[in-house]
Amino acid sequence: MTEYRLGEIEAQFAELIWEQEPISSGELVKLCQKKLNWKKSTTHTVLRRICQKGLFQNKDGQVTSLVSKDDFFAGQSEKFVKDTFHGSLPRFFAAFASRKKLSEKEIKEIQEIIEKNQNRNSQERGS
Repeated sequence: MTEYRLGEIEAQFAELIWEQEPISSGELVKLCQKKLNWKKSTTHTVLRRICQKGLFQNKDGQVTSLVSKDDFFAGQSEKFVKDTFHGSLPRFFAAFASRKKLSEKEIKEIQEIIEKNQNRNSQERGS
């Protein structure tokens, strides 16, 4: 997956697009004026920059994402684990769980994720 980096302003802007897409560039200008107190030129500058990064496109005045919010944050998470824990998800999880008590609901959700991956791995080996 391509590595995307967003500054704080770009992240706020991306969040607005993901929440509203598809959105016309005119409506995006109005939304940014209301929510971020931006001028039209600021919105267009940040939009152009974020489109150049390959996250969004502005085609015929319609702004849509090329990378979903979930895919973006999954990539950010993978990069964090790679950079901080040498790519070891178990090391990341151990560090996280040692500082935060997991609720029963969280434990169940994690177990379901593990089971889902075990089943997927078994199916791939059997194919």
